[in-house]
Amino acid sequence: MVEIELLPVMSDNYVCLLFDPATGTSGVVDPGAAEPVLARLSDLGRGLDWILLTHHHADHTGGVPVLRRETGARVAYSRGDTGRIPGIDGGTDVALGEGDRLGFGEAVFHVLETPGHTRGHVSFWLSGEDAVFCGDTLFALGCGRLFEGTPEQMWRSLSKLAALPPATRVYCGHEYTESNARFALAVDPDNPELRRRAEEIRALRGRGEPTIPTTVDLELRTNPFLRVNDPAIRRHLGMEDADEVAVFAELRARKDRF
Repeated sequence: MVEIELLPVMSDNYVCLLFDPATGTSGVVDPGAAEPVLARLSDLGRGLDWILLTHHHADHTGGVPVLRRETGARVAYSRGDTGRIPGIDGGTDVALGEGDRLGFGEAVFHVLETPGHTRGHVSFWLSGEDAVFCGDTLFALGCGRLFEGTPEQMWRSLSKLAALPPATRVYCGHEYTESNARFALAVDPDNPELRRRAEEIRALRGRGEPTIPTTVDLELRTNPFLRVNDPAIRRHLGMEDADEVAVFAELRARKDRF
């Protein structure tokens, strides 16, 4: 079983430290900064074998050059981000796309292309571990902004993640859940489970605790961006007869203005 540890960095980013105790394989997902990662690895007495990157944004990749220099770790990144990530070595690092697999000790990552936030975004699914690392595509109670992609692309990407097994733990890249909950309640005010979840989130953040991982099942029940076919949300938007992409696009546009 791969051990997963959340490491808060910068203002609201999460880095995920990974460790396979059976083989000693160590990894990190989306290291926006190197120093906190190196300090934690030192505390744990570990090296670093793999750096997994969901997309090219600096708050997810900024630590790559130093981590590679200090640890010799290899980088696994999206083929669509070739040429956009500093510190990549074409001779040792691995560019990946939809359907590719990456061995991690005794575990295997399945690569899912999930564009929308950026054109080259990927997610890493540990199928045997019930965990997915989805960067800035799916958030707890939210989804990423469309910086480079279209609503159609993002809806397809979210639908791909929503189709994973319900128990899959979702590790996203930011602690945005409390603000996402406020928007979710604005467009889905009569959802009792969402109201209960919002209260739990406020309590967690009040204690300084993280709100992730979430699960696919919980997001399907409370995240408005995965629930574009819910009649109550459609009535609230006045879009009862609209297609899925149109409803998603309206939700994303309202969130951008919220």
